[in-house]
Amino acid sequence: MSFQTGLSGLNAASRNLDVIGNNIANANTVGAKVARAEFSEIVAASTIAATGRTEGIGVEVATVSQQFTQGSVNVTGGTLDLAINGAGFFPITQTDGTPAYTRAGEFKLDKVGNIVTNTGANLMGYPTTTTGVPTSSTLQPLQLPTSTPIAASATTAIEAEFNVDARAVIWDSVLPNIPLTTYGTSVTTYDSQGTPIEQPMYMRKTANDTWEVFTDPTDATTAAATVAATLTFSVNGQLLSTVPAVPTLNITSPNPTIGVFSPTLDVSKATQYATAFAVSDLVQDGYAPGDFVALKINDNGIVTATYSNGQSQAAGQVALADFRNVQGLRPSAGGTWVETVTSGQPVLGSPGVGKFGALRAGALEESNIDLTSELVNMMTAQRTYQANAQTIKTQDQVLSTLTNLR
Repeated sequence: MSFQTGLSGLNAASRNLDVIGNNIANANTVGAKVARAEFSEIVAASTIAATGRTEGIGVEVATVSQQFTQGSVNVTGGTLDLAINGAGFFPITQTDGTPAYTRAGEFKLDKVGNIVTNTGANLMGYPTTTTGVPTSSTLQPLQLPTSTPIAASATTAIEAEFNVDARAVIWDSVLPNIPLTTYGTSVTTYDSQGTPIEQPMYMRKTANDTWEVFTDPTDATTAAATVAATLTFSVNGQLLSTVPAVPTLNITSPNPTIGVFSPTLDVSKATQYATAFAVSDLVQDGYAPGDFVALKINDNGIVTATYSNGQSQAAGQVALADFRNVQGLRPSAGGTWVETVTSGQPVLGSPGVGKFGALRAGALEESNIDLTSELVNMMTAQRTYQANAQTIKTQDQVLSTLTNLR
């Protein structure tokens, strides 16, 4: 029996050395978690029944558990480097289509714009609108439109903030008349194909505290056909009303198939003060097609892509997964874990919400392996191995003595 006891000790110590060696080997592996061999005593049930004594007959490795404590977060500056500070795993879909989970945030873009791991697994997340509002709770691979330009968007709304000079002379009240282009500006708009169209806007004073906004100054008499709005100001210079209530501009595309499109004109911030005419803000919501140039991942997991036309659009949100029993996860290749019956099914959520940890872009979570502790553990395990070998050697000497009795 002593031989078997010593042999079990050798096997357990050998496996413990394997676990420690694996820890040491992965001390610099991003997202790696330290493993620990946990032992249990082997007791002979037959001995207990016959003698009532609980004699151990050796040791075995009951399990190898992993410690999911937080590793240090190291700032790298990499655009697609992600670290989780707190609970959670990155859900990924491996190349064979099976789900897995990882803490290693070393992500890349593949040739079609998918965000992938070093092994080619897809990072999973939630689809969103272009403004970053999630549209579904179903996971899908996160992909950026890197191969084709984003579509153009026609101008649908124009906002103009300006001041007209309260000292201006009423148009058509003096000779020579005030040129219709005296108070004017222009904005670049876009049709549905992204063709830029320069759209002018002019203002003329038609009565005290009353101005017209029009687009064509070529009619030297009234320009009535192109009047977009009539503005009325109060005695303190603030805008009282516009006619119509929601003005529009009729813009003609150079493409006859597109024809005329009519974005709304917001002049609610217009003023009439006794100072020079000035335009303080002039914006519109259309844009030309654009190619992907860069991306950014926010702390809440929203992936924002920037394009050559100056637009920034959300392309999805990184999801996180957690488990009721993380110790039940089964380690797999490539620094991943897979779900088991013991771990339970994953609970999905967004970074920083509820129990899920915060996301840190441009950083990586280092392993939580303490190299110094592992080297000390290795020396202890080595001594344990030697001690068990010594018990076998001693038992052999005892047996040899007995067989040589005369």
